[in-house]
Amino acid sequence: MTAVLFEDPGVAQLYPVTVGKAAFTINCGGYRLAEQAATLDGPVCAIVRPHLRDVLASDWPELHLGLPKQSDRLVLFINARVVPSVAVGRELRRLSGETTPSMVRVDGQLAAALVPPESMRGLEFATVDEVASHLDRLALRPIEAALPLLEYPHDIVRHHLATVSDNLQARLADGGYRELRDGVLAADGAKIGQHVVVDASQGPIVLEEGASIGPYCFLRGPVHVGRNARVIEHSALKDGVVLGHTTKIGGEVEASIVEPYSNKQHHGFLGHSYLGSWINLGAGTCNSDLKNTYGPVNMIYRDQKVPTGMQFLGSIIGDYAKTAINTGIFTGKTIGVCSMVYGFVTTNVPSFVNYARLFGQVTATPVEVMVAAQARMFQRRGVTQRPCDAQLVREMFALTAHERELGSVPPEPLSL
Repeated sequence: MTAVLFEDPGVAQLYPVTVGKAAFTINCGGYRLAEQAATLDGPVCAIVRPHLRDVLASDWPELHLGLPKQSDRLVLFINARVVPSVAVGRELRRLSGETTPSMVRVDGQLAAALVPPESMRGLEFATVDEVASHLDRLALRPIEAALPLLEYPHDIVRHHLATVSDNLQARLADGGYRELRDGVLAADGAKIGQHVVVDASQGPIVLEEGASIGPYCFLRGPVHVGRNARVIEHSALKDGVVLGHTTKIGGEVEASIVEPYSNKQHHGFLGHSYLGSWINLGAGTCNSDLKNTYGPVNMIYRDQKVPTGMQFLGSIIGDYAKTAINTGIFTGKTIGVCSMVYGFVTTNVPSFVNYARLFGQVTATPVEVMVAAQARMFQRRGVTQRPCDAQLVREMFALTAHERELGSVPPEPLSL
């Protein structure tokens, strides 16, 4: 069966996470939906926003962009916002074995559909908005399946914490790891320094190929350290940390996701947060993940207050963002892509700005400054800047223009 991962209008509600990446490439609980779809029996296609196509074609060559050219079997459409997990993987495998056209809705939103091949002949979608609309018009038989969807950025952290332990156990069941010590499983080339203290009572500690843990670290599972990631000496990772490949991490990190190529090398606390790719947190940067009132955290998205129901929730930081030394980020704040922040972050930060509210300054960052910075960052990691990478930065700048039209960042009301 052919699977089609499709983005829908809901990806815009996941900004800043999805400004520069497809929703099915988000790391949640150590899994990505694109990786899970690849385990199904058959090719995987993807329908994404136009500005992502070139980068996705280069970075995920195993995905076929667009609809399948032909099929004589049902095609399984999967919403890109479906939460990747062991349980979801089982549901997708079950659906791929169905023989009757049908669809799955979650809270009224289309999560998946089994579409007959004759309904796809001659189809072309100009925008991702058209995909779900077309599937709705087919009026397929409704069926039940547990396929939760990411609605808001904080849902990534919430589902991550609920699934990471089971997800890592499933990774280990696939084999290919050796046990370095009780509860610490490592792929080839991974290494752990001297005098490291580990606690795997709540979940495993999994080190991928080439990952390294420096001396005098503390690791409390579940923890997943990606390929060639480096955890420097005297660091603490605990209670659900997932590090993408080629990250460099120091200080204290708790219950957080860090996507590939991001750096938090120095001391400072990061808790209950999501960091995109190519982020750098300056020395001493800390975020708060608990309100002084101990109440549930409310997030502000596009000037709307959204209750999360979560007592612990830190920061959502978009790709290419940077923080200065000793930056303090208040509870439940979002930082847009390609922004540079200084001092105290007391409000959400738009994309492509220099944010220094402590000094009364919030100014736009020229897009070509970020293109040049991208080239320098890539060079430091031995990565070649491709034309599609530079163009993605320019596209992100255009897509987030509405954030900077506010002129200044408005104060947010105190929420008790």
